[in-house]
Amino acid sequence: MPVSDPGTPDHTSPTRYLLWLVRVQRRSVIGVAVLGSLFFLSPALMPAVIGRAIDDGVAGEDTGALLRWAGVLSALGVLQMVSSVTRHRLAVFNWLSAAYRTIQIVTRQTTRLGATLPKRLTAGEVVSVGISDVARLGDVLDIVGRGTGSVVAIAVVAVLLLVTSWPLGLVVLVGVPLILALAAPLLRPYERREDAHRELVSELNSTATDLVAGLRVLRGVGGEGLFAERYRRRSQDVRRAGVRVAWAESRISGAEVLLPGLLVALVTWVGAHFAQDHRITIGQLVAFYGYAVFLVEPLRTIGEMAQKVTKGRVAAGRVCRLLAVEPEITLSGTRAVEGPAELVDAASGLVVRPGRVTAVAAADPRDAAAVADRLGRYAEGDVTYNGVPLAEVADVRSKVLVAVNEDRLFSGPLRNTLSPPSGASGASGLDVAIEAAAADDIVEVDGLDGHVAEAGREFSGGQRQRLRLVRALAADPDVLVLVEPTSAVDAHTESAIAERIGRARSGRTTVIATTSPLVLDRADHVAFVEHGEVVAEGTHRDLLDTEPRYAAVVTRGAS
Repeated sequence: MPVSDPGTPDHTSPTRYLLWLVRVQRRSVIGVAVLGSLFFLSPALMPAVIGRAIDDGVAGEDTGALLRWAGVLSALGVLQMVSSVTRHRLAVFNWLSAAYRTIQIVTRQTTRLGATLPKRLTAGEVVSVGISDVARLGDVLDIVGRGTGSVVAIAVVAVLLLVTSWPLGLVVLVGVPLILALAAPLLRPYERREDAHRELVSELNSTATDLVAGLRVLRGVGGEGLFAERYRRRSQDVRRAGVRVAWAESRISGAEVLLPGLLVALVTWVGAHFAQDHRITIGQLVAFYGYAVFLVEPLRTIGEMAQKVTKGRVAAGRVCRLLAVEPEITLSGTRAVEGPAELVDAASGLVVRPGRVTAVAAADPRDAAAVADRLGRYAEGDVTYNGVPLAEVADVRSKVLVAVNEDRLFSGPLRNTLSPPSGASGASGLDVAIEAAAADDIVEVDGLDGHVAEAGREFSGGQRQRLRLVRALAADPDVLVLVEPTSAVDAHTESAIAERIGRARSGRTTVIATTSPLVLDRADHVAFVEHGEVVAEGTHRDLLDTEPRYAAVVTRGAS
């Protein structure tokens, strides 16, 4: 574990997903079911053996028979011990396998969704699936062995009772389904409350994620108290929902004790009367009492299985909702296109010529972001690369890379965080990228082997921005689209970056969405976008002289 290929699940319904998990792990599931049956059959047969030992050995005064039955009883004890250990080990394997398999499937889906994920699902919901729901699914696979064994054991006990005394066997055969029917109505409200509780937990996780991510900003504006109170209220909502779940669960737990206890009392009472009337022997009465006591555990296990399957269906429902989300953009292009090549966005009229640094200055920053999304195929658009529609270009993500300020830094060694999967290459090697992004001072502190904390929280906003720029440059794509790459750095650093990016990207195509005069002045070509369309083009200095609207935008950006 984990397996190399988790498979393609049936996520049309929670029940189908659970059945798919059972089917894909059928070998180990069958194994744990067999071992679970042996585990419960051993104590199920013990009352019969004890009864025979009493009738043949004690009442019949036959020492040999007593020793033989004692040996059988010992063998059953050894069988129960061995099956218990092996069943538990295999059940844990099933639990982990189901959990890991689901994590792999969820991770694959979140990777497939890409930019669609945060638009359709909250961070808290994804976290809940990866932490809590996978455990519930593992519980379902874990209970299969004991649940199967419980059903088999109850059936065997019923047969033994029928053979010995059909009225007692009939009591068990009728009583067990009756118990299940009486307990069934308690499961539906429990499932509803569990589902509502899980939704509130997801919302609380999302709130906590937002708080942690924006804590520095909240402190800066004095808003931590307001959001702390909001978190407190939602936490209390989760607590109250949890109490409601506990009430429903306590009723089920009470029924697990009360209803089997009534059946045990009935079997014991009827058996005692049969012994008094000499319809059964003393040994059989002892066996019946043993059956009655034994039945408590398999009946409680069936109740436990009902609870875990109910929780598993709620968890599987959340997994199915995640798997049902489709990405807004599909990357299914198959046409190989060699770069560098011309990139054209028909919606805005932007033409990005190969091997140059093209700056896009927009009166509305959202227009520049929309152009960047279309160029990187994060949004639908009529974009061509070397005359081929971008939707048809194969491996478009490796050819066109879009770097935005929302990109995350990953924890681990700094070298791993900055280096592309294939390692630094070409003119934009890692060392060149560090120099171009003016990140030498950051690297010099702990070196490339220094550890980066989660999301790079030990760095300032400007430092994180420069490290993201290093990572983008080191990837060395055919086309690099940078959105406001210097918005969080000081003017001196910004000037150095603006001067070095062109050299680092020599021979490659670079698009920079920015209104910074320092960056615009060093671009080979500038396109001014207004209302989503390119309305003026040229060098930065030419546009300052000929286009007042452009001058107003970039001057405001400078201030």
